[in-house]
Amino acid sequence: MKNISVLVSGGGTNFQAIIDNVENGYIENARIAQVISSNPNAYALTRAENHGIKGVVIGKKNYPDADERTDAIIKALDDENTDLVILAGYMSVLSAKLIEAYRDKIINIHPSLIPKYCGMGMYGHHVHEAVLAGGETESGATVHFVDEGVDTGKIILQDRVPVMEDDTPDTLAARVLKVEHQLLPKAAKMFLNGEL
Repeated sequence: MKNISVLVSGGGTNFQAIIDNVENGYIENARIAQVISSNPNAYALTRAENHGIKGVVIGKKNYPDADERTDAIIKALDDENTDLVILAGYMSVLSAKLIEAYRDKIINIHPSLIPKYCGMGMYGHHVHEAVLAGGETESGATVHFVDEGVDTGKIILQDRVPVMEDDTPDTLAARVLKVEHQLLPKAAKMFLNGEL
């Protein structure tokens, strides 16, 4: 049985997609050992509670020192013998120490077709606003390994969606999110099955 730890900051719809795909057997021989939230009020913690998953809060409020925060996350991951770390709407940049500790075992979902619309400041609605401002005809989502850069790790999977003429950031976000909910569980399954 492989152990998944999920890092979140907000509502956790991608976390829910992982929960659903573990529970329905699509992601096989794996369990979600814990969810680690940077935000004590994240709805993702409620999702975890609803499914009997351990929720841990390690954020700037309870760990103001960045090094101590990193050490606490690494300890939490180690304590659960984590095989795969999934960033599902995690709004902090991971430290080099954490990335080194779990090299090639951390994956992230990003709401654009990397290398477009990624990097510092490109998250959430900022991405969709930039895609629309750029006059793009398509957007999408990317699952990638996490390295020391921001959104610079090796790409695992991508899928595209059309950009409609009447799109707003909200309507585009909703279309991209459907793709995210398919790609992230698929990438997790591939990783855990040794296909990457």
